[in-house]
Amino acid sequence: MASAKTVPVSPLAPTHRPDLPAIAGVGLATAQAGIRYSARTDVLYVALAEGTQAAGVFTRSRCPSAPVDWCREALKSEGARALVVNSGNANAFTGARGRDAVALTAAIAGRAADCAPQAVFIASTGVIGEPLDATKFEGVLADCAGRVDGGSAAWSAAAEAIMTTDTFPKLATRQARIDGTVVTLNGIAKGAGMIAPDMATMLSFAFTDAALPQAVLQDLLSAGTAKSFNCVTVDGDTSTSDTLMLFATGAAGNAAVTDAADPRLADFKAQLDDLLVELAQLVAKDGEGARKFVTVRVEGATDDTSAHRIAMSIANSPLVKTAVAGEDANWGRVVMAVGKAGEPADRDRLGIWFGDVRVAHAGARDPDYSEAAASAVMRESDIVIRVELGLGTGTARVWTCDLTHDYIAINGDYRS
Repeated sequence: MASAKTVPVSPLAPTHRPDLPAIAGVGLATAQAGIRYSARTDVLYVALAEGTQAAGVFTRSRCPSAPVDWCREALKSEGARALVVNSGNANAFTGARGRDAVALTAAIAGRAADCAPQAVFIASTGVIGEPLDATKFEGVLADCAGRVDGGSAAWSAAAEAIMTTDTFPKLATRQARIDGTVVTLNGIAKGAGMIAPDMATMLSFAFTDAALPQAVLQDLLSAGTAKSFNCVTVDGDTSTSDTLMLFATGAAGNAAVTDAADPRLADFKAQLDDLLVELAQLVAKDGEGARKFVTVRVEGATDDTSAHRIAMSIANSPLVKTAVAGEDANWGRVVMAVGKAGEPADRDRLGIWFGDVRVAHAGARDPDYSEAAASAVMRESDIVIRVELGLGTGTARVWTCDLTHDYIAINGDYRS
């Protein structure tokens, strides 16, 4: 069994870990099941009150994990009563054994939660291709069900239990009003590598006491994902296991809302979007080996879709990312990434900024270019790369990190 490796905490990690409040209808417990790691928790069990509704967004990989397949089917059933998450083994590319492991996990959790297996949602993260021994959940999940807690310490422990190569737990909380009723949103996430749009080796779970039907939850989550987790990339690799789920217990007792476009949901939607953006940014800030957090903004594209593709071309470029790591104001690499995106671009209209310093204008180096000013921007830990295409009104913004020697070291011995 592998030991959990101690790695330095990302220099981009928050200096303060938020205290998440209790959410009525949500109880959490963690345990050591020995899935892969020794001497650390690797299982999260979440008990959900009867009547809880669920929504989910999953990887678009054509090789999804067994848990992803299970959750997609489970969403067709009514309600959610439990969530089980394990780290250390993704239960992906494991064939029939993987499907059997998921079914056994759901059966064990169903007994612990006194619910049908179809009301159990499952997520796994870790090594791909190694069978998961679900018998290790026997007794563990029942024990968890007997000691669930909703306090701040339980939320913090939950975020820690789902980590793999993460260097810090990722948590966020918000409050919102629905027609005068105050509701709470809590979220946790994990992710550090194999991170690219269409989700990633990223797991994230959000919970609220709002009373909302499944269809509304799904609409809100899908819309929020497009502006958050699908705008983050660490290395351009889309995983088999990406799972983002939103659970609503209904305990707040707010007035019934049956349409995601209902104006009474405006504040809830804004706060949910903000929570998802914060979690997505935390994932980028914990990119494997990251030392720089990078925001890429593209303006003046023919439309927003084109702007997004160009922004991702820049953010995923190893040459751009290594230039950032080396604190090199190499705007020529940004030009390269714009040009290779396959989207409309006019060389002679292109403008590029590093922070507030314009380095390129009208298809050439800016006449007032200052190497000292541009280099000063690149020495910062939080960097904005802005591109103006001059073709239309399309805009996009995405988040990434630099690419360092540590990324190679972490991934070179991941299974060791």
